[in-house]
Amino acid sequence: MEGNISPQESLLLIQSMIDKTKTNIGKNRFYFLLWGWYTFLAILVQFVLKVAFHYERHYLVWLGVIPAVILTIIHTTRQNRQTKVRTYIGDSMASLWIGVGISFFVLSVIITGTREGWMFCYPFFILLYGLGTFISGRILKFTPLIVGGIINWILACLAGYMNYDYQMLLAATAILTSYIIPGHLLATKKK
Repeated sequence: MEGNISPQESLLLIQSMIDKTKTNIGKNRFYFLLWGWYTFLAILVQFVLKVAFHYERHYLVWLGVIPAVILTIIHTTRQNRQTKVRTYIGDSMASLWIGVGISFFVLSVIITGTREGWMFCYPFFILLYGLGTFISGRILKFTPLIVGGIINWILACLAGYMNYDYQMLLAATAILTSYIIPGHLLATKKK
């Protein structure tokens, strides 16, 4: 039969699948760093525009999401073309972050209805950051993401009791602990 392989070939196949999965873990780094640094800087710029300059349209910094989405799509498309083997981890991560992204969009649509809605957006955004990174950490078996997710949930609770300006600073802290630091540490996980 053509389907029979030797025990040695079977072990080599299993080892190559494990190696592919390890490589894919490091590839997730791009997304954490792109979205981490973009969001971190956008929140800080928004804070400075609102608090220091009293600029009414401080929220316009979020139009930068458009190029970030385009970069994500381009990178994902290129990565999918180069990937010869799909893994459970890769598919799980893609499904998770598509769901989180859609949740961010839906939440934004819901709170856009009133000006007051935006005054309470950051606790919910931080909650979603925490959910995405915690589950990513569990899927990848990567403790810094798990810890980042837990820290985010704590920050989301705190943000619910603070005014909008301080919610922004907590959101920046949340991004630092859940995207940026783990994103840089993923490079060591890849090795």
